Amino acid sequence: MEIQVATLMLSALAQPTRLELFRTLSPCGAEGLAAGEIAARLNVPPSTASFHLSAMERAGLVRATRHGRQVNYAIRDAGLGDLVAFLRRPLGDIVVDAGPAGVAPSHTPSDCGVHPAFNVLFVCTANAARSVMAEAILTRLGGERFNAYSAGSSPAAMPSPAVIARLAALGHDTTRLRSKTWEAFARHDAPRMDFVIALCDTLNGQTCPDFGQRAIASAWPLPDPAKFSASPAEQATMIGELYASLQRRIQIFINLPFSTLDRPAVQRRLDELGDPVGG
Repeated sequence: MEIQVATLMLSALAQPTRLELFRTLSPCGAEGLAAGEIAARLNVPPSTASFHLSAMERAGLVRATRHGRQVNYAIRDAGLGDLVAFLRRPLGDIVVDAGPAGVAPSHTPSDCGVHPAFNVLFVCTANAARSVMAEAILTRLGGERFNAYSAGSSPAAMPSPAVIARLAALGHDTTRLRSKTWEAFARHDAPRMDFVIALCDTLNGQTCPDFGQRAIASAWPLPDPAKFSASPAEQATMIGELYASLQRRIQIFINLPFSTLDRPAVQRRLDELGDPVGG
């Protein structure tokens, strides 16, 4: 965990109602409480409870789970544990992530020769929007610790011009972004992937490639902008929302304490990020 993430968590708690909310959820375990029950216990309007719950969810302190029409909120023990571990770690005690058990980082940057880097492949159908954005975001946020790639099961001729324009406006280097087939990463001479994250909207019947057991695989289902028929302004809004969702998930992903997590634990964390409600 980096200091920016810890600061976000602590800031989310620095308010009396949120502290009471956190204490209310503490004894409720993984089942948590329904949003309406939380508002009633705190004696605040539902809209106020929803506002504070959303802030704590964005900070990674609570997670939401849908049960039919009801949404339950519970404390994310993983996020809280990471925060406590960070606060108790001596100043200057830096832990170099060596990778989860059973998953050795595949690449060592040539300019340092010390810190291993994880190879991460984002896949979707056309490799034109969601996976391209994810590649650009991880390239910026991951630094030397992560190598970002993207591909598609049925790649388009080129990335979405609207997506490229948005990425360029946000200061990303778009010169190397292109649409390509995931089969290029299945060859024996391709970089070995440590993580494969599918961004396909599987609820709409899209097909995502299967990389088997060679990497930790997870799915973060997100809607396909190409299937969204609306005005240019509405499409731009959707692209912005997709970018924000990916940036938040990737920020959490790169700050996972890989050196202290085994493979099943990493899998669980990735799957949590893909939850349609909590992610």
